[in-house]
Amino acid sequence: MEAMSGIEESLVELRQTFKSGKTRDLSWRKAQLRAIIELIHDNEEKIFGVLRQDLGKHSTEAYRDEVGVVERSANNALNCVEKWMAPKKNNLPLLFFPAKGGVIPEPFGTVLIISSWNFPFSLSMDPLIGAISAGNTVVLKPSELAPACSSFLAHIIPLYLDPKAIKVLEGGSEVAEQLLQQKWDKIFFTGSARVGRIVMTAAAKHLTPVTLEHGGKCPAILDKLSAPWEKKVAVKRIVGAKWGLCNGQACIGVDYVVVEHEIAHSVIELMKKMIKEIFGESPKDSNCLSRIINKSHFERLRNLIKDPRVAASIVHGGSMDEEKLIIEPTILLDPPLDSKMMNEEIFGPFLPIIRLQNIQESIEFINSKSKPLAIYAFTKDEAFKKQILSETSSGSVAFNDVVVQFLCEALPFGGVGQSGMGRYHGKYSFDTFSHEKAVMHGRFFPEIEPRYPPWNNFKLVFIRLAYMSQYFKLLLLLLGLKK
Repeated sequence: MEAMSGIEESLVELRQTFKSGKTRDLSWRKAQLRAIIELIHDNEEKIFGVLRQDLGKHSTEAYRDEVGVVERSANNALNCVEKWMAPKKNNLPLLFFPAKGGVIPEPFGTVLIISSWNFPFSLSMDPLIGAISAGNTVVLKPSELAPACSSFLAHIIPLYLDPKAIKVLEGGSEVAEQLLQQKWDKIFFTGSARVGRIVMTAAAKHLTPVTLEHGGKCPAILDKLSAPWEKKVAVKRIVGAKWGLCNGQACIGVDYVVVEHEIAHSVIELMKKMIKEIFGESPKDSNCLSRIINKSHFERLRNLIKDPRVAASIVHGGSMDEEKLIIEPTILLDPPLDSKMMNEEIFGPFLPIIRLQNIQESIEFINSKSKPLAIYAFTKDEAFKKQILSETSSGSVAFNDVVVQFLCEALPFGGVGQSGMGRYHGKYSFDTFSHEKAVMHGRFFPEIEPRYPPWNNFKLVFIRLAYMSQYFKLLLLLLGLKK
């Protein structure tokens, strides 16, 4: 009850702050964005420290995927927010002459952001930047599974950002449940589809709009490439995106690879070589391999390969260190398609290689599963690219690269179907936390009588012509209402 009381008190203060109008001001928004940049500059080493404590991330990986992402996002928002929040003029159809119209972006109000543990800094701060840019007051609930980062955010954010407009509330599932019982103007959730259903059910009670960022089994299609160096680059990018991105614990990472039978063996040998090149002779002892978040997730992953049929498909790796929570890069060749490995999001360092007779069969294979967050396809076949785009559905598609679309603020990031709903990054974050209010400015003259009863045939003809704008212009000219 005490926690609930604290949540309600925080909400009262946030709503009062929003009602005051201060968060709508450009100066307030820019001040908060500058403060986020200052927070990063002042505390970069501390951020690296908590990310290493929670996930064992190397500082370079932490900067690439978290700190740098947030700093870049905040700078972009700071430079663009004035343009984003400006009213937009719309050219209205002739039917509405002489009225003028446009769209005004306005903040939703008080919003809730629930972030995930795998990128605990960036997945907390990046949506927060969007919410602030749009002029909302915010409650941020970091993941309790990354306790060091959660504690850091709860301590540091009030020192830099407006504490009457932005609050961090820590806690586990019980706190999340209490937060979801409240009425919000918008909820932004990053996490599993299972929890996303809970969030959406709670939001439905108040008709609260939601953005849900989930994951999915993101495939990589590896077509035959003519040049050996192209194949090498493709494999290196897959290896880097699988194990160099939180050791497979990433919703946007590669979940499995599809290849043709005739190149599978060479691809696996090249992957082994790349793993050794990137992570050394003993990847478990490398300081470049993130650890599994906790024992529960470690056990979940271990259970995936307890199935003897799955274990028999391992062609590289499989070694685990329960004490250090490290699982080395592991490659599997054609694990059973009815296994959990091939029907659940892996979210770990196991990489199945699936062989098909023809690479075009990959489209049917992908479509047999839930819509993924991303599809990666390494191919130079333009017809095949078009086929992938037209015959599959996913949050995004990247050709001949992996993950980089996530880092591009000019492109929206989000899922479709089971992989999520809504989008963010850059201007799309601002839009996600804004309501686009339509505004029309009418005039008292002329007064068009055919819009009113009593009805007659002349009014019907007039309205019919009005709806066919090319004739309506001529009608207005005849009536002397438009020059």
